[in-house]
Amino acid sequence: MSNKKKKIVRITTVPSSIHGLLTGQLKFMSKYYDILGVSSKGEDDFLKKIGIDQGIRVHEVEMTRTISPIKDLKSLYYLYKLLKVEKPFIVHSHTPKAGTIGMIAARLAKVPHRLHTIAGLPLLEATGIKRFILNTVEKITYSCATQIYPNSYGLKDIILKNGFTTKNKLKVIANGSSNGINTKHFDPSLIDDDDKNNLRKEFGFSNEDFVFVYAGRLVKDKGINELMIAFEKINNEFKNTKLILMGHYERGLDPLLPETEHIINTNKNITFTGYQEDIRPYFSISDVLAFPTYREGFPNVVMQACAMSLAAIVTDINGCNEIIDHNKNGIIIPPKDEQALYTAMKYMLNNPEKVKTMSQNSRSKIIANYEQELVWKSLLQEYNQLI
Repeated sequence: MSNKKKKIVRITTVPSSIHGLLTGQLKFMSKYYDILGVSSKGEDDFLKKIGIDQGIRVHEVEMTRTISPIKDLKSLYYLYKLLKVEKPFIVHSHTPKAGTIGMIAARLAKVPHRLHTIAGLPLLEATGIKRFILNTVEKITYSCATQIYPNSYGLKDIILKNGFTTKNKLKVIANGSSNGINTKHFDPSLIDDDDKNNLRKEFGFSNEDFVFVYAGRLVKDKGINELMIAFEKINNEFKNTKLILMGHYERGLDPLLPETEHIINTNKNITFTGYQEDIRPYFSISDVLAFPTYREGFPNVVMQACAMSLAAIVTDINGCNEIIDHNKNGIIIPPKDEQALYTAMKYMLNNPEKVKTMSQNSRSKIIANYEQELVWKSLLQEYNQLI
């Protein structure tokens, strides 16, 4: 490698994806390459703050997560102009909209290496003409890319099954995950007993309470409607059950049923915290993660919870069923099945010793397979071999 660092442009649709999905990664890569982060401005100049935090240059190109042809064409034009000026040797995109716009712009700008990470396929829940359009867009994205990185083996299989691209374009980095987990940060021993007791007291939890926890967006696709039905049922049978909900609503994109929001607002055994920057204290006072999502790429929340020594209930979808081994560090259930979720929650309540064993297995699984440094170094190796 020459003394002058080669340039890599990393693109996401919104800056919160850089902050949440790629925490620390761009700072690590900047030791070896000239990294330019591209995304929307975000609230309160969030993109600029991320640039300062990660020690990289950033550039604003407004993009929307929703389908908006006129805005998307403007984003494509501005991104193309930027790439012609910057002349990177790699463009690496994440998130669906940034992937499509980024890969098309990079191909038009004749960027030699066009990489796209797939961390989920929202189109899997679409039907009819919408599904046809989204499938077509997906194929265009992949055709413009030179390499596609599904962040789980299950996702790779789905891509091949749907004929979006050929096998030779696909590669899973390390063992999966876009960023891995920093197990030195997500470590239950860092939360002391006094802090845990104070948080339990704040929420009105007793030492006898059994606490389920969920972290993520409060939307239909995450299985929140089913979670509320299952928890209401379990709570009627076991009065010592509690549920912590961390996250934010996306009523404009994927709203919950009105009756679901009613349960969240009225059930005194549900603690809604809103979005939390640091979820570790809440995991530390919980017993089991309940994560009944319909689709994922490779879910950070499940890795984070397992690193914090939590057993987990997850759905049988890609990513989740790679992190969780059924009956070893959690329970795997079918998606969109509130009865199966209720049964799994009841099993956890009735088998505390099994939950304890699962919890111990959870952290060791993460350390062995998804340590952050392993993922970063594997991706760095990918970049290096393109030189």
